[in-house]
Amino acid sequence: MKIDELLQQRILIIDGAMGTMIQRHKLSEADYRGERFKDWVSDIKGNNDLLCLTQPQIIKEIHKQYLEAGADIIETNTFNAQKISLADYNMQSLAYEINLEAARIARKAVEEFFAGYKADDRTIAYVAGAIGPMNKTLSLSPDVNNPGYRALTFDDAVDAYYEQVKGLVEGGVDLLLIETIFDTLNAKAAIFAIKKYFRDAQKESLPIMISGTITDASGRTLSGQTLEAFYTSVMHAKPLSVGLNCALGAKEMRPHIEELSQLASCYVSAYPNAGLPNAMGEYDEQPEETAHFIEDWAKEGFVNIVGGCCGTTPEHIKAIAQHVKTLQPRLLPVEEAVL
Repeated sequence: MKIDELLQQRILIIDGAMGTMIQRHKLSEADYRGERFKDWVSDIKGNNDLLCLTQPQIIKEIHKQYLEAGADIIETNTFNAQKISLADYNMQSLAYEINLEAARIARKAVEEFFAGYKADDRTIAYVAGAIGPMNKTLSLSPDVNNPGYRALTFDDAVDAYYEQVKGLVEGGVDLLLIETIFDTLNAKAAIFAIKKYFRDAQKESLPIMISGTITDASGRTLSGQTLEAFYTSVMHAKPLSVGLNCALGAKEMRPHIEELSQLASCYVSAYPNAGLPNAMGEYDEQPEETAHFIEDWAKEGFVNIVGGCCGTTPEHIKAIAQHVKTLQPRLLPVEEAVL
């Protein structure tokens, strides 16, 4: 079944935090290196995307835990897997391979999970290729003394995203998710790269999901856009969904999701953090708390896709899925509705 058909029937569940689950394994530098990178010139602990090559069984098991919790969409472990971000570890050359393998791991997790799944009402899950915001921004200068300076060019960003998209698509993803957007110009580079890849490859484009991040109570992105401006800036991509993730907990995200639900002509997604971080940078919000907030959004008709970001676990996703399973999805505006 095509995902847009399923979205008309019910609220879909996207998975929770990959990083939070990786942290539970308490991996060492040697674990990150594996045999292949045991003599790498720089420290690589913290390069979670590399685990697709050195600890693929861990990543596959995390995907399966989210599927077991009820996720309809699982994200590839590729948040920073483009050469701009991988340069921090001197691993730019691995970008394509990481994305290819990440997509294959997620696809294999879905196949293995449903091979033993007997329920009549759930026989499919979708793999979303996760495309993060990069660690450099096109709209802001990193040098306060030189506001006109940029750390990279638009063409640099497009080139990096193009390689990432190529790996994800050839690895077998169903969707492409441009997420945690704090600079819409970076998102535009990702959109351009996606369109260019499918044009060059002469393939039908995969559905695109777009998710921004509001960084403070003013309701703006880090680069200063209001939510309406952000939405207007990306709608030319004709995304399957537009939404918000990260930065805020569900309690703080609510007014912004409500606003977006009134603006969007496509489906709306939301996957907040497990509350706001405590003094130690950890997340204390329990699964039932997160699920309660998201259930409220669903009852108000704000959302089509829900899940969790930083601090959320399979326990959070399971609670969210249970709380929204009987609730109706947000209806598309009449003029955009799929007949």
